[in-house]
Amino acid sequence: MALYQYTALSEEGRRKMGMINADSIEAAKERLRKQQILVTKLARYTKKGEHLTLSPALLIGFTRDLYVLLRAGLPLYDGLITLEEKYRRTKLHPIFLDLCDQVKEGRLFSEALKDYPKVFDPIYLSMIKAGEESGDLEQSFFELEKLIGRQQALKKKLSTALIYPAFLGAFCLTVITVLLFFLIPSMSELFEGRKLHPMTEGVLALSRFLNQNAVPLFLTVFGVVLGFLVFLRNPQGQKRLKKMLLHLPIVKRIFTETVLSRFCRVFSLLFKGGVPMIECLRLAKRVMKHPSFEDVVTQAESKVLEGCRLSEEFQKDPLIPTLVVRMLAISEESGRVAEMMRHLSDIYEEDIERSLARLTSFIQPVMLLFLGVVVAVILLAVLLPLTDVSSILS
Repeated sequence: MALYQYTALSEEGRRKMGMINADSIEAAKERLRKQQILVTKLARYTKKGEHLTLSPALLIGFTRDLYVLLRAGLPLYDGLITLEEKYRRTKLHPIFLDLCDQVKEGRLFSEALKDYPKVFDPIYLSMIKAGEESGDLEQSFFELEKLIGRQQALKKKLSTALIYPAFLGAFCLTVITVLLFFLIPSMSELFEGRKLHPMTEGVLALSRFLNQNAVPLFLTVFGVVLGFLVFLRNPQGQKRLKKMLLHLPIVKRIFTETVLSRFCRVFSLLFKGGVPMIECLRLAKRVMKHPSFEDVVTQAESKVLEGCRLSEEFQKDPLIPTLVVRMLAISEESGRVAEMMRHLSDIYEEDIERSLARLTSFIQPVMLLFLGVVVAVILLAVLLPLTDVSSILS
């Protein structure tokens, strides 16, 4: 069977597009005619799996729905057919039609998913393949749903923790800009020909300098921001920045907790699903997204292949906390590596919440204090000359 994409007219005369699965173009026309669909264009669908992307919400929904249907006792093919109807008007629809066609022809589901590399990453594929080999595909979808959900929840926590400080920073910059570029220049005539307090003279000089050099300063700031963005778009620049951030105490702790939380969670799920340890390390390393920690795991991979213990290799690098080394060593002795890795991930996720809460509670008063001090200095500089009654009368 093959996929065909059609363009049709609705009863209201509106143009709509859809997909249909049929053995040939004539069979597709016949099926559409029986459905009383007025087709204006029909052509074979060209699969664009390498370029197709999905939002995390759709991917979680797809995974959850398949888990529920498999748990209800439906075969995989029937589950895909059921979901094809549900997601008919979404970006998932062509994927479902194609997956239905490939599964019906006897291709493994994990192999069919490889046609969409930007939708299903290697970790997703490994979990599905492990479920197929163990005969427990339902559990694989259940674990994947939890994994993707936790990853998205962690991203949301990180972004939420940064929103308020970013808003405060923008507000501080706006207030200072208004004071120095608009308020102070409008009042400068009041202070001409008078002996002023050094604080007032300093604020007036700063405002005068900024207004006289506004264009060069703006171009300089714009160039610096643009250069920083270009630096971030460069993979080497991203690596250097991430390595530099590890030298900041608070940021280093949050980075370490986030990276190890993702690594331990993925490693636990893969190892529990029957994936070999070397493959677990290779795949779990991809979710770390930090070159320094990835290098540590890469070095450990080669040593584990030689017969060394993973805990011993992690112990050699100062980036890996002692907690990870000790718990991993205990689990290697007891044979409960997957369970211990899951506990480590839970511990670090809780630590991340506490660290973000502490960081946010620290940044907010500091920025508010900074804004208050700046505004107080500027207002005091303006008000000091006005308190000199003799100067005003003269």
